[in-house]
Amino acid sequence: MQLSVIILNYNVRFFLEQCVLSVQNALETIDGEIIVIDNNSQDDSCEMMKQRFPNVKLIQNNENLGFPKGNNIGVAQAQGEYICILNPDTVVAEDTFTKVLAFAQKQSDFGILGCKLIDGAGNFLPESKRGVPTPWVAFTKVTGLYKLVPKFRIFGKYYAQHLSENETGKVDILVGAFMFMRRDLYHGVGGFDEDCFMYSDDVDLSYRVLKEGKSNYYFHETTIIHYKGESTIKDEMYMKRFQEAMNFFYKKHFSPDGSGSVLFSIFMKAGIVFFSLVKMFQGKSIIKTVPKAYLLYSANEKLVEKLHLVLQNKVRFHDLKTEKMVISSSVKNKKAVEIILDNEFISFKECIAILESSRNKGITFKILPKTANFLIGSNNSNERGEIIEIE
Repeated sequence: MQLSVIILNYNVRFFLEQCVLSVQNALETIDGEIIVIDNNSQDDSCEMMKQRFPNVKLIQNNENLGFPKGNNIGVAQAQGEYICILNPDTVVAEDTFTKVLAFAQKQSDFGILGCKLIDGAGNFLPESKRGVPTPWVAFTKVTGLYKLVPKFRIFGKYYAQHLSENETGKVDILVGAFMFMRRDLYHGVGGFDEDCFMYSDDVDLSYRVLKEGKSNYYFHETTIIHYKGESTIKDEMYMKRFQEAMNFFYKKHFSPDGSGSVLFSIFMKAGIVFFSLVKMFQGKSIIKTVPKAYLLYSANEKLVEKLHLVLQNKVRFHDLKTEKMVISSSVKNKKAVEIILDNEFISFKECIAILESSRNKGITFKILPKTANFLIGSNNSNERGEIIEIE
């Protein structure tokens, strides 16, 4: 078997459904399997999996075992030569795995591969590629110095800014939302460290692979959506957890006796103070815009009336049987319109491309997954995704 896709789920039933659907499509020409591990979700994630995806291997844990242990349980049952650790709040393109397999097989020093991630509004997610979080590098992240002076390499190491988002190359650290590697290498380095704090498990795994003499790669030739809003609100609690994660990593790999951790703590605490001051002087958060109308891209005109009843708003119809897929010319007042993409007629790859090409244009999007009864989307990476059930 070529590939095992490992998806760890916890209470994101609708995101999981769309994710598995996209992965199934992407594995159609590959000898692969999907393994879903559920960390004792209290929604109907497991019931949905059994009904909609009965052929997908489902592992049901009786408690929330966390990200590292949950993924280790899944990989232990994998059969593929390669594995892909994948978040349930992601959407892959139909050719994602074909492309990354082809690239991986050409690399003699292959470690872990990550790809280009965008949020639900099409914005590039900088954590797609990162550097080793030494005290200085972590400080530039916490304080935001990497944003203030991005052209200076000394400040741009946290997000590996030596590479642009549209450039493939070697990087140190990859994000746990999408980590593609050989299964034997995963086992060889011991998988995820189950003692890791939140936000450091993927950093730790990436670094241990580097220590084995392998190279990690950021691969820009395929893009996936990572909605990610539920775990990334940038508040003081986030910064505290970030500090704990970086302290864990630093003590484990650079100061096992704890002698050098004082310097790291000083850097982190100073950064958090700076972050808090910036937050105090920032303006109010952006008010969420409610669409005044919706534009459905589909070939099923019967959906218009159903969506009109659910959304309680005007739904215009863009008929894909007779019209080309053109976004910019068909949306006159972009900020007032939300576009609904019917996956029955628009592939996930096309949906991803539309989001990416429309970023910073004030357009919001929802996807209607194939044979599903809900709309799903997110307007930015700092808020929870929105689900609208239509039946």
